[in-house]
Amino acid sequence: MRTDPGVDCSAALEWAEGVLGEQIDDVRRLSGGWTSTMLAITPRLHEAVVLRLMTNEPWRTHGEPLTTRESEIQRMLATTEVPAPRSLALDATGDRCGHPAHLMTLLPGAIEPQRRDDASLLRLAELLASIHAVEPTIDVRSYQSWAWEAKFVVPVWASDAGLWEDAFALLRSEPPTYEPCFIHRDFQPRNVLWERGEISGVVDWVETSIGPAWLDVAHCASNLAILHGTEVADRFADAYATTTGRPPQPYFDVMDIVGFLPPPGKTSFITDSADLERLEERLATVLLRCK
Repeated sequence: MRTDPGVDCSAALEWAEGVLGEQIDDVRRLSGGWTSTMLAITPRLHEAVVLRLMTNEPWRTHGEPLTTRESEIQRMLATTEVPAPRSLALDATGDRCGHPAHLMTLLPGAIEPQRRDDASLLRLAELLASIHAVEPTIDVRSYQSWAWEAKFVVPVWASDAGLWEDAFALLRSEPPTYEPCFIHRDFQPRNVLWERGEISGVVDWVETSIGPAWLDVAHCASNLAILHGTEVADRFADAYATTTGRPPQPYFDVMDIVGFLPPPGKTSFITDSADLERLEERLATVLLRCK
């Protein structure tokens, strides 16, 4: 039986059946997916797999390089201990599926963004350290900042405009030197799977890059701060610094926080006032460390 995932996926499901060589018995939509429609597909005789369809703009326009990157990275990570999905098939142009598409294995577990105890934060830090230790065997692009100049506008909900102006001024200066490494680029609690108290996987490899390790730390810390407050974010960052010996680089914390602002004319995907307040509190904390 095929359930309605909310978009027309008929062509993509036919393609997946051809790849798998068997009929699909069930389809369910996975939670999350800012960029894509994510489907768990259960074939008649084998284990379920995941189909990513790049249906949401502006990512759909760039779906070919994004899905191609994810497929290539997953194939590379198959020879490492990083618990990533394995790429099964790719329709990067969307010629067959109607949207850029990537078929991959389904990892066990579920996201548990509520985790904030020290043991869980340490496991997150250790997982991130293992990702940063990967030596790429393929060409990986250089990272891109999500804090574009066009975003340097004090948000209407800000309680301290000076904080944001200070952040924009900092980001107009040169970033600190760093040792480039392999980074996930969207490492955060909603991209990590847990099963029976242990991490079972990390997903969403479309933004993978070579860049500063602390940018990954910063992004996870920003997300933790939005969810739980800056004290939890700091405990995660401290766990990473202790695990790796890498010193904090608060410039990249500021870069990541400003990256959450929407471009002019667009609406932020963070709308809850408490979440926005915690994001600003995080900015105040990390800006102090840049002085």
